[in-house]
Amino acid sequence: MESNKTDKKTLFKGIKIMVFSLFSFFIGPTFMHMALNNKEKPLYMPMLIVGCLICAMAVILAFRGINTIMSSIFKKK
Repeated sequence: MESNKTDKKTLFKGIKIMVFSLFSFFIGPTFMHMALNNKEKPLYMPMLIVGCLICAMAVILAFRGINTIMSSIFKKK
């Protein structure tokens, strides 16, 4: 009979992904705020695009991290 123990390697991998996601959740809006405060500067559009991409990456990383953590807890090997 197999026991349902948490796979620690996969759990730490999911936690690492969630840390990067948390970091991205703060950096993306910061870039967007800096871009929107300087509309007349030449780097307005590149900073806005980078901020939007970082925000999208944060959401994707959050889903991926939660999925990895859940698979480490509930899936059997």
